[in-house]
Amino acid sequence: MNYEQQILHILSEVGERGISVSSLAKHVYNMSCTLFSQPDLQEVHQFVQQYLLRNSKSAQSLIESTGRRGYYRLNTQNNADARQLMLEFAEEMPEAEEPENEKPSQDFSLSLFDF
Repeated sequence: MNYEQQILHILSEVGERGISVSSLAKHVYNMSCTLFSQPDLQEVHQFVQQYLLRNSKSAQSLIESTGRRGYYRLNTQNNADARQLMLEFAEEMPEAEEPENEKPSQDFSLSLFDF
């Protein structure tokens, strides 16, 4: 996953409340760290900041400011692509399915202490 996809994925998870640029940069950095490579946190922060500024300029942009300084969210009100992203990422997350009428399974294990 590249940085742009990670940014959009995180923004779709935080929803309407938005997330600060520094928190978003830390999340992207943590998602990008592996055992063999670690990106520079400053470079990731700079990329995230530039990406958010580039994609939040107009009212129909994919990303919008929340009104609080430095907080951003997906623009689901004026952008159909942002609404579609919310649906796509929501479908990827598996929900825990609980069987309704499943009986508890019997324990067929042997006891070590029965004679």
